Amino acid sequence: MSTRAKIAVGGVAVGLVLWILTSFWIAVIVMVGVPAVAYLALDSSQRKRLRRLGKKEIGR
Repeated sequence: MSTRAKIAVGGVAVGLVLWILTSFWIAVIVMVGVPAVAYLALDSSQRKRLRRLGKKEIGR
């Protein structure tokens, strides 16, 4: 299993646990908010590099 697949499975598991322990909307806010905040915390050069890598993988 690839690293991305493991991360996706972990994200789904965390989402389900949050949904069970809290309300649906809190789980959605956490699952969307954490990656968004992490992306915004990156330096502008790091964001460019991340976008470049993402485009390169899409072109495979």
